[in-house]
Amino acid sequence: MKDDDTDIQDMPPRILIVDDERHMRELISRVVKTEGYTCTMASNGMEARELLAAIPFDLLICDITMPIMGGMELLNEIKSVSSDLAVIMVTAVDDRQTAMKTLELGAYGYVIKPFLRNELVINIANALRRRELEISQRHYQTELEQQVAERTHELQLSQQETIHRLAKAAEFRDNETARHTIRVGLYTQLLARQAGEEETTIRLIRDAAPLHDIGKIGISDTILLKPGKLTNAEFSTMQEHAELGYRILADSTSPLLVMGAVIALSHHEKFDGTGYPGGLSGEQIPKPGRITAICDVFDAITSKRAYKEKSSVAKALDYLREQRGRHFDPLLVDHFLNCIDDILVVKAENTDTDENHVAD
Repeated sequence: MKDDDTDIQDMPPRILIVDDERHMRELISRVVKTEGYTCTMASNGMEARELLAAIPFDLLICDITMPIMGGMELLNEIKSVSSDLAVIMVTAVDDRQTAMKTLELGAYGYVIKPFLRNELVINIANALRRRELEISQRHYQTELEQQVAERTHELQLSQQETIHRLAKAAEFRDNETARHTIRVGLYTQLLARQAGEEETTIRLIRDAAPLHDIGKIGISDTILLKPGKLTNAEFSTMQEHAELGYRILADSTSPLLVMGAVIALSHHEKFDGTGYPGGLSGEQIPKPGRITAICDVFDAITSKRAYKEKSSVAKALDYLREQRGRHFDPLLVDHFLNCIDDILVVKAENTDTDENHVAD
């Protein structure tokens, strides 16, 4: 703690006394000073407002009926901008409704003139103590929220690492690279945002999309690594990876893994109903699956594999246009084309050539 902070804490509370009657200001001032507080005086609300803007007072003791600016107007104004200022109304207005109104506006006490000295002293002590407790509570709440935010961030990072590790398990069984799953996740983020999804959904899709092929860990190497064309029976077996991925992830209580299950099951469905495993069509296919399908195919076409050379971005985009409304959701294809510049930036920043520089 800095010395300046210690000095401020050791200072007696600062009290501002506002009353248009000079003798009343001086009377309250004597009481305040006798109790060891420091005080400043003002004759109306306007003068008080200027002092409050210049000096960090702890407590305001204020009359209601004053010229230029009355106590109610001052109270209404300052409580909307300064939650750390305690307020006591000391007034000749002996009216229950007025008293309740001042309390609703944030006053801590309402003392009727003429008052007993001890009555004012007790109200001052209670107001300052309540102020101290409320400030401490706010500080505690802020620290707690910060701790929760930090812990939430740590959990999110842990989840993302878990997803990355699971995705790599599938990659080791296939001819894909770790960068493929990273790129697909980032592409889906851009496409989902372009399509108008909420940020929470966008993050879920981005983090879950790398698991789209997790089911391949259940497919035989003789099929996964076969260099030539698959037979009909082999292709039928390969198609099982969508349902296998769903079964691996679906029973989780984590929204992230549940989203991964949805994507794993649906990213090979086609908009015209000719895809697998369910033969779903149009909007029957969950939107995260439709989004991932476009991103996955685009990256597969533009990436090198052991069994093929990579094709150009132009050819990949031609294929998306050709399959618009057949394989892919036509509106999502349009959204993908609209954000292609951002897609290509992500692609350039996550090339397979710098795979060895990725931190595991």
